[in-house]
Amino acid sequence: MIVELLKYTNEPEKTCAIAGRLCYSAVGIEELKEQMTQEKIEDILKRIIKSGHLSVLEHASFSFGIEGVSRALLAQLTRHRIASFSVQSQRYVKFNKKGVDFVIPPTISKDEKLLAKYNEFLKLSQQYYNEFIEAGIPAEDSRYVLPNASSTKIVITMNARELRHFFELRCCNRAQWEIRDMACRMLKLAKEVAPILFNDAGPNCVKGACTEDKPCGKPWKRI
Repeated sequence: MIVELLKYTNEPEKTCAIAGRLCYSAVGIEELKEQMTQEKIEDILKRIIKSGHLSVLEHASFSFGIEGVSRALLAQLTRHRIASFSVQSQRYVKFNKKGVDFVIPPTISKDEKLLAKYNEFLKLSQQYYNEFIEAGIPAEDSRYVLPNASSTKIVITMNARELRHFFELRCCNRAQWEIRDMACRMLKLAKEVAPILFNDAGPNCVKGACTEDKPCGKPWKRI
């Protein structure tokens, strides 16, 4: 899996702090910008996050480039509606020459017999796909024989508010292993460029008690 932070709002924390301060200030934007010391930015954002008035965090957005994740992950990811997704198309991209990359769950890779069966199935899936393409079947129809394990590439853009919600759900130990791995990598990258915005980001147990119906019993460690 490859996770890269492609681009983000210039000075994301300052932008959100200005937006938050503007709501209660009589002065103009330029004066607010001049007043925004690092200490003031931190104070404003901490108070905003603590109060739960997170709409101003929507002014900062973050775009990630993701490679080597499965179509099974994609199905979960697109349930997060306040986001933008661009995905490598199986309709237009043909995989018969280079071949399809597949994701192997750790639980399967640990069992030699099951791993052999898994690889045999993937090999057969690739073989059928190649035969269909060579027979003139369009890629958009040939792809029907490809499994959820098929690897894909994605560009994801979310604002800071939605990212915090995404991390709350997907960094949790009860989230599925692959999307949890991706979310934790995304959080680490986001935190490097906006440490105040994402200081307490992660599952609910970071901020207090677990809210899951069936707690995992292993409190999450901050990244």
